[in-house]
Amino acid sequence: MSDDVLYGYLVGEDPATSNKVIDEIVETLTKPVNGHKPNSAIDTASSGELELFLEADTEDNLQRTFYKRGWTDGLPIIIPTEERVNAMLAGTSASPDEVVGEYYRFDIKGMVKFTVRNVAIIAVMAGARPEHFPVILAVAATRQQAIMPSTTNFSPMLLINGPVRNEIDINCGIGAFSPVTLANSVIGRAWTLMSTCWGYMKPRKNLWSSLGSNLTYNNMCAGENEERSAWEPFHVQHGFKAEESIVSVFRGWIISNSAGAAANRPIGEEVALQMAAIPASYTQGTVIMDPLVAKTLKETDGFAIKQDFSKWLSDNIKIPAGQYWGYDHVDWMITPMANEGKEPFASWKKLPDDALINPYCDPDKIHIVVIGGETSPLWYASDFGYSGSQSIDRWRSLDSLGECADGSCGVPDEMIEYDE
Repeated sequence: MSDDVLYGYLVGEDPATSNKVIDEIVETLTKPVNGHKPNSAIDTASSGELELFLEADTEDNLQRTFYKRGWTDGLPIIIPTEERVNAMLAGTSASPDEVVGEYYRFDIKGMVKFTVRNVAIIAVMAGARPEHFPVILAVAATRQQAIMPSTTNFSPMLLINGPVRNEIDINCGIGAFSPVTLANSVIGRAWTLMSTCWGYMKPRKNLWSSLGSNLTYNNMCAGENEERSAWEPFHVQHGFKAEESIVSVFRGWIISNSAGAAANRPIGEEVALQMAAIPASYTQGTVIMDPLVAKTLKETDGFAIKQDFSKWLSDNIKIPAGQYWGYDHVDWMITPMANEGKEPFASWKKLPDDALINPYCDPDKIHIVVIGGETSPLWYASDFGYSGSQSIDRWRSLDSLGECADGSCGVPDEMIEYDE
């Protein structure tokens, strides 16, 4: 990014206030500091009880109220009545007042804490059932927001592993990322509604993404197809037991769909070509592949475990250094790190433009996830990084732990009807 462009940002207007950015910087750095006032505020998603209930009204009017107050994702919600919230709370043995996590909000320069009850309200609004609630609590416990305070188009993903997939009918197969399965849809949607109500989902206040991302409607929520995968599950790779139920968070900017493997080259080479076209800004990436792809890579190409394929991609994906540094967001995010001496970026910065580098130089940052219904050998290539995992079992009701610990109990026959 040129000096003229950067200078233009400094002397230009802040889109939120219409003031010059440089004037706001000077004011912030020079105004007196009140030593008796804490630097950051701590707020709660809600406090108290009855005073927080809205007055009784028609369903249509309440839908309009929630929308106008910025409490929805633009779609109709399930109105979170006291009865519905209490029914949702039955899905966990955790205390309703237990603090699940907190978000930092740049716009208020403070923390927003949320409790089990707060998350239950969100779960009802998203259309979830009590059996989905432990997963939603685990997502909340990651303390990561679905929506980020950026002008770019962040895209997140939720991956669910373990017995809970079968217990609550998480789709891991055909159409896993399609809007066809209740559990996938409402769990992912609940994560977005947390950002809507407590975080970075207020346009022109803390939501500045120029284009946005339709993936944030349900955040690519799916389960790994452990039963059909040729390799061990993702959560086992990361130190969890196979019988544990775990949710993992990924996020990045770019995800690219494959159209099928080329007939004149192995699947691995095709994946490598696709990954090479993605700016690997932080040397990270995730390949989401159908079980057919995993089977071919293992049985035909000899990659015994996921890590073998990650290592092969790391060694074989090469691009010219000039191409890497020519990517705009690599330039403005990674160049400062290179100038500070952080490796491998500092060494890459010194290379001639035609020198080849391995942009995915750390195989541990290349993640392989197996999802899909074995109808076609397809995959997604992405720059998604793995942001961490949380236990779902931690939030389950004691009754469900005893009954469904082996993942064999299935979905309850009777659905909770919220319209009664």
